[in-house]
Amino acid sequence: MLDIKFVRENPDIVKQNIKNKFQDEKLELVDQVLELDKENREIKKEVEALRANRNKISKQIGALMAQGKKEEAEEIKKQVTENAQRTEELSKREKEVEEELLKIMMVIPNIIDPSVPIGRDDSENVEVQRFGEPVVPDFEIPYHTEIMEKFNGIDMESAGKVAGNGFYYLMGDIARLHSAILSYARDFMIGRGFTYCIPPFMIRSNVVTGVMSFAEMDAMMYKIEGEDLYLIGTSEHSMIGKFIDTILPEEELPYTLTSYSPCFRKEKGAHGIEERGVYRIHQFEKQEMIVVCKPEDSKMWFDRLWQNTVDFFRTLDIPVRTLECCSGDLADLKVKSVDVEAWSPRQKKYFEVGSCSNLGDAQARRLKIRVNGKNGKYLAHTLNNTVVAPPRMLIAFLENNLNADGTVRIPEALRPYMGGMELITVK
Repeated sequence: MLDIKFVRENPDIVKQNIKNKFQDEKLELVDQVLELDKENREIKKEVEALRANRNKISKQIGALMAQGKKEEAEEIKKQVTENAQRTEELSKREKEVEEELLKIMMVIPNIIDPSVPIGRDDSENVEVQRFGEPVVPDFEIPYHTEIMEKFNGIDMESAGKVAGNGFYYLMGDIARLHSAILSYARDFMIGRGFTYCIPPFMIRSNVVTGVMSFAEMDAMMYKIEGEDLYLIGTSEHSMIGKFIDTILPEEELPYTLTSYSPCFRKEKGAHGIEERGVYRIHQFEKQEMIVVCKPEDSKMWFDRLWQNTVDFFRTLDIPVRTLECCSGDLADLKVKSVDVEAWSPRQKKYFEVGSCSNLGDAQARRLKIRVNGKNGKYLAHTLNNTVVAPPRMLIAFLENNLNADGTVRIPEALRPYMGGMELITVK
């Protein structure tokens, strides 16, 4: 959410930003905000004048009563009553205006970083850099669920009976591999100085609206019926929510946290052949990283965060690339975002396995996350990034570590978490 003062002073910049995100239907909202803001300030000014006048009149009434001028005092008292009625009317309207103003401000997108490429959707995202050499082996690589099935490692049919489409049972060495990757990711991030955390897996509505846009909320979140609680779609939601309505000592920044959680998503609109299997699912587990820092440090932390994910995947011998998200592909709260994509030898292309985002002060403004600095209070900046999110990551892992004989190689970094196992073999 933008600062109302910024919108007031820079309406053309806000409108151009909306155009850059190809959301022209929101242009009229800027003018609505300016009108409501003007009315709000006029109301406050009149209420302030009425209250000042009430104090002045009260002194006059006291003086007249002391002089025995009761009739004159009673006449002036009528003004006090009229002023009180007018103040009450204005206060009621002030509340209505501020509620409407907040509602619209929550929909106007954040100002994107000047470095973000302008594009309509994810088809116009820009490749930044590749890490590792993409390899296509001289043998056929089966679909990922077929690889898992050879090890008796997945059962989607039973899961469909139990919970419906988009769910799965992982079993045996594949389930162990899944847990091993998460354990390794946890220790990898702890080794990089992040504090490990397991957050609440449900959050209240005020936290939901604090961390994401309404459009994202509708497309992603599962609500608990009869409760003011939502299942988290990523641990970033509850991790940023941890700092709601707090004033953080500047000397304690940055907060660098890595969190584990299950994640639950509606995945509205998911379709296509590559989204069968465990590519798009309603339930998965994830290791996340979040940073709360000073505004001047957020660019540096953004680069560190996506690099952590690249380094993690490279220790597992998986080639990856970074992709700069274009303006039209950025969620409304994001200033800048980079996707990390893993190489798929079967598809002969890269696919998304993580996303790193700088949200500037947008979440902090909504959640009132402030910093007590040397020169006064200011809003913190928040960032988040995926370390790893199996089982989608298992697709990249299995394809890139599959041998011609059907066994799966375990990279050295992961072997301690697999009981020293070097190969997954058909039993």
